[in-house]
Amino acid sequence: MSKSRDRGFLTKKIMKFKVITLFPEIVNSLENYSIVGRAVRNKKIKLDLINLRDFGIGKHKQVDDKPFGGGAGMLLRIDVLSKAIKSAKKPRVKSRKVILLSPEGEKFTQKKAEKYSHLKELVLVCGHYEGFDERIKNYVDEVISVGDYVLTGGEIPAMTIVDSVSRLIPGVINPKSLESESFSPAFEFENEFPQYTRPEEFEGRKAPNILLSGDHKKISVWQTDNRKSRP
Repeated sequence: MSKSRDRGFLTKKIMKFKVITLFPEIVNSLENYSIVGRAVRNKKIKLDLINLRDFGIGKHKQVDDKPFGGGAGMLLRIDVLSKAIKSAKKPRVKSRKVILLSPEGEKFTQKKAEKYSHLKELVLVCGHYEGFDERIKNYVDEVISVGDYVLTGGEIPAMTIVDSVSRLIPGVINPKSLESESFSPAFEFENEFPQYTRPEEFEGRKAPNILLSGDHKKISVWQTDNRKSRP
């Protein structure tokens, strides 16, 4: 980690994630989940859930409608979505991005997670039903996909991004764990080397003898060689 990045984080009190969703209870489960939950409790991150239904139209709080020109399913309304996004952008924050989660978006990567980890605030807009009114793209900074497949809603992608970005924030996990990972910049996106633990032998399969040798120089060479050779 560069000194400039360290200095940037010294002034950063807490990173805030705001998630716009019809199902806040799903995303809220992150607060009880392992590393992310601990980061919330330790005030390294804050998770704000914004219920899209609160911005719905009429007494039934309608959030969707039939697409113009016909078609299957329902679309989330632009007027409802824009109100929710405008609410999420209060108060004003300089270092913030609004992300629309959609299968058609740019693919989410570790480099993107690293970039987001420098922000003070990340707003994640979860879709549902058949999708959004196309005009929503004028109210967001980026459209992001977590993979080449379709999910029933944006809650799981939002949770994926919260998890992957949170762990990059200093104090959330041990920095040595980040340095040795597959997608650490130090390893130029190479794969991790194979790892083993007790028992040394299980159902006829043994851990490599070199890892049990105690010779750290040879172990390091073995790890480097196997990292490069893995598919």
